[in-house]
Amino acid sequence: MSAFFKNLGQKILGKARSLKAKVKSIFSGVKLSAERLEELEELLIKADFGRETTELIIERTRETHMRNPDLRSADIVTLSCNVLRELLAGSEGRLSLQSPPETICLLGVNGSGKTTAAAKLAVHLSKMGHSVLLGSCDTFRAAANEQISLWAQNVGAEIVQSSHGADAAATAFDALSAAIARKKDFLVLDTAGRLHTKANLLEELAKMQRVLLKRLSNGTFHRWLVIDGHWGTNSLRQAEIFHGAVQLTGIIVTKLDGSARGGAIVPIFRQLKLPIYFIGTGEGADDLREFSVEEYLELIANER
Repeated sequence: MSAFFKNLGQKILGKARSLKAKVKSIFSGVKLSAERLEELEELLIKADFGRETTELIIERTRETHMRNPDLRSADIVTLSCNVLRELLAGSEGRLSLQSPPETICLLGVNGSGKTTAAAKLAVHLSKMGHSVLLGSCDTFRAAANEQISLWAQNVGAEIVQSSHGADAAATAFDALSAAIARKKDFLVLDTAGRLHTKANLLEELAKMQRVLLKRLSNGTFHRWLVIDGHWGTNSLRQAEIFHGAVQLTGIIVTKLDGSARGGAIVPIFRQLKLPIYFIGTGEGADDLREFSVEEYLELIANER
């Protein structure tokens, strides 16, 4: 397991103990009962695995117990991870260079971590040997240009931006034209935060998509939703709105630190069926890694 995922393992499901330790505390020295199952259900719900996923794990546990009355806490953890593995099948997004410039448009509401994710994604791609250009298309928020400019300076990335209030679609077009002219492998676009009450911003997003798709021709256009790990299952409604305005192609889950409960990854994928490309913790430039199901299951299952 990578150091990154070990670090995440110290934060997921709360700061205190892993799923294995918590399940053990529930079932250690006692037989499975309706009361114990309720405690397990509460644990899974608090970890943001969602109602449907939790019910599936509880039902699988009950069925297994009928066949094996001597079911132990370790067996329950293994059973739970097997259920999660089934639900997360096909969830690992893998980015590859196919038709440069590969254009990645990061979407999400204010505070989700889009700007930080854009910079960290540029660092990740650069370390893989790719050339990257950042595009600052959040012309709605006054401080957005300053924020992403500082990030670009810190991580050594080239950037194209416009002034506050400029047309976001035009800025995106300029950034794409620059990426083509400079023969960049990837273009990463930061966009304005949008809520379902901001119809004008959603329309701006749709306009940006039309402009980029026309300019890209045969190029690849990724539309990734950036989700704050603290928001848990509350992110689903937002995702539905973005999916309606622009057909999403992937997910980045940020801020899986502190009180964030990483179980939300499961219902998010189960609901949207969109690949999870990256997850991140902290504010460091290196705090972004490709999502791995097995590492994810390992970190939530093992005791620390």
